[in-house]
Amino acid sequence: MLFGISNLGYQLYPTMAKQRFLVFITFALAIGIFLSVYINRKDQVDFSTEVKPILNNNCISCHGGVKKNGEFSVLFEDEAFAPTKSGFPAIIPGDPKNSPLIQRLHETDPELRMPYGRAALTETEIKTLHKWIKQGAKWGKHWAYYPVQKPEVPLANLKAGNGTKNEKNYLGVDYFIQQKLEKNELGFSEQEEPLKLLRRVSMDITGLPPSENLKKQWESGALSYEALVDQLLDSPAYGEKWASWWLDLARYADTKGYERDVSRTMWPYRDWVIKAFNQDMAFDQFTVEQLAGDLLPNPSESQLIATAFHRNTMNNDEGGTEDEEFRVAAVLDRVGTTFEVWQSTTMACVQCHSHPYDPFKHEEFFQAAAFFNNTRDEDTHDEEPKLRFYEPEQKVQINTIKDWVAKNGSTNEVRKINDFLAFQEPKYQAHLAEDFVNGELIDTKWLGLWHNGSCYIKNVDTQGSDQLLLHYWADLDGTELTIRNGNPNGEILSQFTINKTEGRLTQSIPFKKVTGNINLYITAENPKARKQQATSTIEWLAFVNTLPGENQDGYLEIQNQFQALLNSKPLSLPIMIENPPYMRRETHVFERGNWLLNGEEVQANTPESLNTWNPDWPQNRLGLAYWLTDPENPLTSRTAVNRIWDQLFGRGLVNSIEDMGTQSDPPSHPELLDYLSWQLMHEFDWSVKKLIKAIVLSDTYKQKSQISPSLYQKDPDNKWYARGPRIRLSGEQIRDQALAVAGLLSPKMYGPAVMPFQPEGIWQSVYNGEKWTLSEGEDQYRRAIYTFLKRTSPYPSMMTFDAGSREVCISKRIVTNTPLQALVTLNDPVYMEAALFLGKKMKKMAKNDPSNAIAFGYEQCILIPITPTKKQSLLDLYEIALSNYKNDPEALEELISKDEKDRSPEFGAYVLVANALMNLDEFLTKP
Repeated sequence: MLFGISNLGYQLYPTMAKQRFLVFITFALAIGIFLSVYINRKDQVDFSTEVKPILNNNCISCHGGVKKNGEFSVLFEDEAFAPTKSGFPAIIPGDPKNSPLIQRLHETDPELRMPYGRAALTETEIKTLHKWIKQGAKWGKHWAYYPVQKPEVPLANLKAGNGTKNEKNYLGVDYFIQQKLEKNELGFSEQEEPLKLLRRVSMDITGLPPSENLKKQWESGALSYEALVDQLLDSPAYGEKWASWWLDLARYADTKGYERDVSRTMWPYRDWVIKAFNQDMAFDQFTVEQLAGDLLPNPSESQLIATAFHRNTMNNDEGGTEDEEFRVAAVLDRVGTTFEVWQSTTMACVQCHSHPYDPFKHEEFFQAAAFFNNTRDEDTHDEEPKLRFYEPEQKVQINTIKDWVAKNGSTNEVRKINDFLAFQEPKYQAHLAEDFVNGELIDTKWLGLWHNGSCYIKNVDTQGSDQLLLHYWADLDGTELTIRNGNPNGEILSQFTINKTEGRLTQSIPFKKVTGNINLYITAENPKARKQQATSTIEWLAFVNTLPGENQDGYLEIQNQFQALLNSKPLSLPIMIENPPYMRRETHVFERGNWLLNGEEVQANTPESLNTWNPDWPQNRLGLAYWLTDPENPLTSRTAVNRIWDQLFGRGLVNSIEDMGTQSDPPSHPELLDYLSWQLMHEFDWSVKKLIKAIVLSDTYKQKSQISPSLYQKDPDNKWYARGPRIRLSGEQIRDQALAVAGLLSPKMYGPAVMPFQPEGIWQSVYNGEKWTLSEGEDQYRRAIYTFLKRTSPYPSMMTFDAGSREVCISKRIVTNTPLQALVTLNDPVYMEAALFLGKKMKKMAKNDPSNAIAFGYEQCILIPITPTKKQSLLDLYEIALSNYKNDPEALEELISKDEKDRSPEFGAYVLVANALMNLDEFLTKP
């Protein structure tokens, strides 16, 4: 009966049943299509992660940017699918069986089988290439060349991994770390002990141990961990610590480098970096100002100082060198440094040929060089252009002159006068002189004409100026200089007499107005000159109109002030200034990288493989800076995040810090790298402080650094971050820490470099006679960032602890462990003096019990209470030292100078123990 009713129902409602059946069929088909697409998509070979590594590891050395054996290359897409020497392409999309690339992998003849002369590919690798070609051989980019995308960070109930049953919602940094820990059958270590964590975060953020007051607040619970981090980030010491990192990248030094390696004034740039970090200048602004601060509208003095980043290039003062050669060397260095610092790209490889592994073509290197080729610096002895830092009263005079020009002239004239007083550009350097008769370039630097001498300075645009500014010095009176237009018979443009000077002088000389590019023919006459004696030594000449308002009252006073400012010698800093249009340089491809072999001319441009150029950007260094900091640039934020992560953990998320190219180490946590990179740009507004805070607040950072045998076996390099970062401190941190715990460290900031104690004979400067002069007073005890750095002879104790000479950009210091380092901390007078002052504190705290002194000294150095075992070992050392000094007064005299009032054996023993404390691995290592 029921069956009958049901059947009757079907007969009564056939349309409804059919509709339900069709819906079911449609739904089933949709599910089938979805599953088919999903499975196919899941089975799709990814070029970047699966194919590219095989090609890079096995093929590209013979078929890449340098070698293209068989006229086949797997570096660029168009080359990979182009016909080879055989006339046919090696890769036929969709047809692996007929693709020569696959065929040659299966050959048995060693002369035909690829890769040639190397081990055959594995079956898995061949199958991957076969499947890739069958699926259409879709080309792709290396992972690092895709724009940063915001990864999803879902709430995840994941076990804390510390052996407890508690569960925790991991977010942000910890979420991505936990994912990889689980995958590798690892978990988080428990949180580090509070005092060790305090020392770790203090050393990481400020480069110094925490103050006694900060320690008390932390121990009492008055400070939360986040408040502690905020207080450290607000400390002036933060800027000093992180500036030291950046100065490695900027190749900052206090000397020029090369043979003579004479001193240069660069410290205002170092101070700018410290201030920028302390002000938490946004990293995009930090980038723009260093690369192109001079090209910003109405640049401030601070923005001009920032451009010294690229004036840290070396400058060759050696006699007989070609200035243009070393100017070009500086330009090429700027290209390589810019791409290494902001793009983690080995662009320097592209100077001589297309990149062997990465998609950067030979001509693209010189297109990038065109951005830097149009700056005013020319490897001159005086390193011009230089920003001049006038005294307050001189600044008042400058404002008076500008007001005068504004009143009697135009806005453009005000700008030109202001610029010339600020950095004395544009001008023509004397080394441009050529075609000498009875004359020479003195030391290949300065123009020196003998009696009846002549030369040419060609292709000069005087901009219609009625005044010549000549910078020179002379040992003779009565030299008549004549400047003609074009040739010996040309129109006289200026004729004047040069007399003996006391030092260098800038003289204003009337000049006939001319327009367009001309050749200056210069002659000198002075019968008093001896044979081949220079009648004068000319360094540069410039064309600047006379000040307007000549007929106004007060003009003479204004003119005299202007002349006095030109001849003043204020502190000055090498900076970047762009050529005016009439001085623009052409940029050519150098054939095989040789600056003497000019190929085709190129214009400024950026590599095609990275983000596109916005036509609204200016085609100069400012536009380049905008391109680098554009959110679509795939490398700038990743590079910044990776470098900062490396500073905190001792290894980067991409361990090859200087390279994110196709031959780099793969990222250990790609999603985390992109998550922090996205945050840096879009949520932190490029704030480095916010980025550092986000990392150090993570559970990942706060873990214990202790390692077990099983954990070491699973993760020896701490690649998966199952423990905290325990790494050796930098040379600067070790020295600063020793001075800090001894109570000697000076808080004084900024200013010229200082010269603390250094052994005799370290400096043996050729041709310049410079000496290491020991600084006085507190300058001996300033932070290491202020120590004078001579490139050919860096401060020895910091070099022993792996600091560099900064002749080139240093992306990552190589950390070593050598006996020489122990010799430094045990014997260097800086550390001995620190031990002496710590010994004084220890004796004062002893109260007739050495164990009290040792416990105090240990806690001063390491921050945590001493264990009984360590205390006993140090007590034994104290007793041995005490006995030795009682029995050997001469040894005590060697340890403690005659200036000290206390020269007792007890004090000597405390000094020795303090010295040992400063040589402990715990002291030299971040907990």
